[in-house]
Amino acid sequence: MREAIARNWWALVLRGLLGIGLGVITFVWPGITLASLVILFGIYAFIDGVLAGIAAVRALERHERWGALLIEGIAGILTGIVAFVWSAITTVVLVFIVGAWAIVTGVFEIAAAMKLRKHVSGEWLLAVTGIASVIFGALILFAPLVGALVLAIWIGAYAFVFGGLMIALGFRLRNWRHGRQIGPQVTVPVH
Repeated sequence: MREAIARNWWALVLRGLLGIGLGVITFVWPGITLASLVILFGIYAFIDGVLAGIAAVRALERHERWGALLIEGIAGILTGIVAFVWSAITTVVLVFIVGAWAIVTGVFEIAAAMKLRKHVSGEWLLAVTGIASVIFGALILFAPLVGALVLAIWIGAYAFVFGGLMIALGFRLRNWRHGRQIGPQVTVPVH
């Protein structure tokens, strides 16, 4: 799994750029309508799910662990489809969809970080994105009657932070894959 993620470092960077793009759009146009927000979020979740699905297929081809990536991909794709099919969705339903998606995504990112911790320095970035996802999802679910403007700002802030962390992780994995070490390294003596 670590090789599949390192090989697909560019997908993490792309996911990060998409997240930052979504964040910027929501800050530039904070008065965005709920329908526009649903479409923007749907596009983001769908593309994020497709990229996770591609990583799962590549891991499967290399006989590496792929289940968590596939589930994360399916969750993103289904969330994107729901957002498109029911674009006239109410604020409360959107809140629950976004919250559930963030929690599912976060749990699988934390699980992936735990598996990577023995092999890659900087896996904490993936864990932090997972924790941020779970916290964001929980906050959204505990405040379901939040207004569309506040929801847009929350989604924008989350997407911006998530995007930055994913870009940082992607480039760390790129450097790790090419044999460049970043950050402190500890040498353990072998007896």
